[in-house]
Amino acid sequence: MEQFDEDKYKRAKKKVEDLKGFYIHSMVYLVINTFILINIYNHTDDFWQWPHFVTLAAWGIGLGFHAIKTFAYNPFFGKNWEAKQIEKYMEEDKKEIDKYR
Repeated sequence: MEQFDEDKYKRAKKKVEDLKGFYIHSMVYLVINTFILINIYNHTDDFWQWPHFVTLAAWGIGLGFHAIKTFAYNPFFGKNWEAKQIEKYMEEDKKEIDKYR
């Protein structure tokens, strides 16, 4: 029982560290990109150009992947998908066994 509690604690601590890392990444993203955009806005006549937003977009994509990893989001192979596949293959095996009875 003590081993279970220790394992549970380690998993919880890892999740908290991952979440903390994501929040720090998000704050750095907001601060740095706000500074970059304000600086571009104040020193450029034509603000709305794609090159001004490359850092924002590329880093945003990276931040999105960090969020997906942190929150364990997988729209393609989530828990429901796994359960359905297991059920499907168990049903196929049952039919296969019943066929030979």
